[in-house]
Amino acid sequence: MKRLILVLLLLAGIRVQAQQQKDTGVVYMFCYFKGNSVDGLHLAYSEDAYHWTALNDDSTMLRPEVAKDKLMRDPCIIRGGDGKFHMVWTVSWKDKGIGYASSEDLVHWSKQEYIPVMEHEAGAQNAWAPELVYDEATKQYVIYWATTIPGRFPATDSLGDNNHRIYYTTTKDFATFSKAAILYDKGFNIIDATILRNGKKYVMFLKDETKTPPQKNLHVATSKKLLSGWSAPSPSITGKYWAEGPTAIFANNSWIVYFDKYRDHKYGAVTSIDLKNWTDISDKVSFPKGTRHGTVFTITRAEFNRLANLLY
Repeated sequence: MKRLILVLLLLAGIRVQAQQQKDTGVVYMFCYFKGNSVDGLHLAYSEDAYHWTALNDDSTMLRPEVAKDKLMRDPCIIRGGDGKFHMVWTVSWKDKGIGYASSEDLVHWSKQEYIPVMEHEAGAQNAWAPELVYDEATKQYVIYWATTIPGRFPATDSLGDNNHRIYYTTTKDFATFSKAAILYDKGFNIIDATILRNGKKYVMFLKDETKTPPQKNLHVATSKKLLSGWSAPSPSITGKYWAEGPTAIFANNSWIVYFDKYRDHKYGAVTSIDLKNWTDISDKVSFPKGTRHGTVFTITRAEFNRLANLLY
């Protein structure tokens, strides 16, 4: 009997250890939209940050409900200081606000909110590709996006279909927000910024949206502070193709920047170990067919297992 009890305890211990091993580590996640984005949020995952598999049979995870156009373009998800997942997205081509919702499991989401980030600007034409980052030092969220205000930057008004600059607002509770202000303006049409912490500094990946002469490529800027002191953009880190919607992660001991090759209808990527010298690895990454302008983030293995259980 004692031997049987010992065997049962040993087996139980093995099962617990196996479960603990199964729940450790991280899983790379990618949120994106497809088509015209009216069907909403899509999610994919990866074990190696190179090959991505759609979740939920590539069906929508959340349908858009706010703004006149009810779009869910350019979704951005981060983990906040409260442990929840917070998401912002583009709700319309012409509205002056963005969408917001939060979740604890990436399946069940809070009521969608419309945040009127540029309603105070009479001439503002849009609020596109919003992203957010949590600032540990100030315990607040910084939301940033691209907006065109005709006449605000006249020197570049005639060099493209739009004349964007990157604006930002801050909030601690997603109920009250600071007045929008310029985050990045270096004298050219910029859109699709994404910011990550890099040690004691910050790094921004951005798109030069200049159409005349054509740029449509990605660059890097850095700063010691989140809301000021940003450097001029680096030389282009992408090729002669048109690229947009950069999103980045430090994985496999290097930086990987994914982007939408929107004219080629596929995703690409470049990698670097020093943020200066870049190698195109577009032929080494794969995404679900039709993936458009998304963002990458990570969750724990245990969170992924719970997510899979909820979906399947």
